[in-house]
Amino acid sequence: MRVTSNTTSTSLLQHVNALALRQSRLQTQIASGQKIQNAADDPVSMRRLMRMDLDAATAAQYQKSIGREQDRATEVHSALKSLKTISDRAGEIATLADGLKSPQELAVYATEVTQLIKSAVQIANAKHQGVSLFAGTKSDQPPFALATGANGQVTGFTYHGNESVSYTEIGPGNSVATELVGVNNSGTGPRGLLADSASGADLLNHLISLQNHLAAGDVSAISSTDRPALAKDEENLLFHIGQNGITQSQLETSSALLKDQSASLETQVSKEADADLTQVIVKLNATQTAYQAALQSGAQLMGISLMNFLR
Repeated sequence: MRVTSNTTSTSLLQHVNALALRQSRLQTQIASGQKIQNAADDPVSMRRLMRMDLDAATAAQYQKSIGREQDRATEVHSALKSLKTISDRAGEIATLADGLKSPQELAVYATEVTQLIKSAVQIANAKHQGVSLFAGTKSDQPPFALATGANGQVTGFTYHGNESVSYTEIGPGNSVATELVGVNNSGTGPRGLLADSASGADLLNHLISLQNHLAAGDVSAISSTDRPALAKDEENLLFHIGQNGITQSQLETSSALLKDQSASLETQVSKEADADLTQVIVKLNATQTAYQAALQSGAQLMGISLMNFLR
């Protein structure tokens, strides 16, 4: 079979171009530190990298949600502690208000309880980033509004929230709710913070009752009615404090798992995409040698071809 000089030149040119392209790719790998620049370099690895990038983005979104819920849970915890302080003080007053106290002393206690009620409502209307913490899912307005009489004492309150909570996904199949329902007298669903018919808690109404009995000097009613009622309120607050602690622990655990997952993904991406510079440099040197040799062969071939043409 006769091979023409034209065929040989074409084959050599293709070989030189292939070596030049390989040389360019290796130089790009050294410059970027990445062995894959596009899908054509390694389709299988590129698919794996795209999957890992998606997993990393999902983990980052979960981390963002966790951070937001952790901030909200911290605010809720602070509010619960303040409400517990109010509940404790109300219990102390109910204990101190015995038959040995004068009407004037009981009236002073009544005034203090009135302030406790107002403070409790102020706390229960707390917001985090513009969202009410204790209104359920109806969180675009303060959940509690007080009614007062001519003498300044509290006569009642209105709840503007609802009995539902929203859940935030912090991992696959893992969701939490950090905000609370302020009042739930339905007997089912999430436990109400200030009033819950299932547990017998009704802090604001029980404080109003204590206020009225103090103002009236009815120490018998305080002993038989208000003290047991306030005890239920305290137990309800302790329940919510405990649940808040569980939620915060759940958030911390999920965050730690996601951090480990992200670190693992970074390692996998590095193994999949990072270029081994030592190996790449060796390949580049070999390619450059082959490229130079091809150019020299081409120069010789072109010289021979020119001589044949002149003949």
